[in-house]
Amino acid sequence: MNEVFRFDISLQPDAAITLVRNGLTEQSELLHQELHDLGDGRMIGTLVYERYYLRAGNQAALVVIVDNFSGVSKVRLISAGSSNSMVFKFDWGAGKSFASSVEKILSSYILK
Repeated sequence: MNEVFRFDISLQPDAAITLVRNGLTEQSELLHQELHDLGDGRMIGTLVYERYYLRAGNQAALVVIVDNFSGVSKVRLISAGSSNSMVFKFDWGAGKSFASSVEKILSSYILK
């Protein structure tokens, strides 16, 4: 099952990426990270995580993308691979739980 969560934050992408990296240490394995400074204050950062969920019976992936191309920092959280069946795409809430852990880390900076 694949889910996408979106929200805007008041942090620059580099600061947001650092907060997430420091906050997602338990039970999550950082598979990939990158941060690109495009000049003129524009940046994009990407983190890719994996976590095992006992209740789903498999591993879930989470991609975190933060950019400020439009003037405000936009966060996209994409959860994937948390379904344990090829036929039934039901993940018992693992993808949403994984994304929620990042949302909680950044909650003080979310713009309403």
